[in-house]
Amino acid sequence: MPPPLTALRPLPFVPEISLYLADSSAGLFDATDGEFHSDEPPPFWAFAWAGGQALARYLLDHPETVAGRVVHDLATGSGIAAIAAARAGAAEVAATDLDPAAEAAAGRNAAANQLTLRARPSARPDVLLAGDVFYSPTVAAEMTRRLRAARRESAQVLVGDPGRGYFPERLFERVAEYVVPVPAVLEETETLVTAVWRMR
Repeated sequence: MPPPLTALRPLPFVPEISLYLADSSAGLFDATDGEFHSDEPPPFWAFAWAGGQALARYLLDHPETVAGRVVHDLATGSGIAAIAAARAGAAEVAATDLDPAAEAAAGRNAAANQLTLRARPSARPDVLLAGDVFYSPTVAAEMTRRLRAARRESAQVLVGDPGRGYFPERLFERVAEYVVPVPAVLEETETLVTAVWRMR
């Protein structure tokens, strides 16, 4: 059962996918009465962030990127990139997140799209996905470490990023760019220019 404050909504930028999302007027902390609680992660999974949307659009437009491959969507949030990978023909897609509520949301969203995601990869992934993960210095450093480790093991690493301040651009090459609609209440704008990047 979806949590309160969300409803199944199609995404204008990725109309092939519907997700259980908060209303576009809802803020990140509305479900907690506007308060931040350090013992409980914010519900990032209740929103379709620009990086995940860009990754999803790219995978659906370029299914050969993941078709027949083992894919791991790291820090999956709503699961949008994982769902796109599954729809594009990946042999297996795992969606993981530090927040158990995000993993549950990704599973609900996959089921709403008649797809199944794995809780953990069963084999070393061929493709590693990460959307909108460079939003703080601590998270960016950990994600960079994990992505570089996967790249050293020959995984193709794809990242969706709308120009967050801690994105290590020197490690990547741009493969696509989109203008992605986003909730103004979250981003203080209605669109973000968002790139899909491949790790060198």
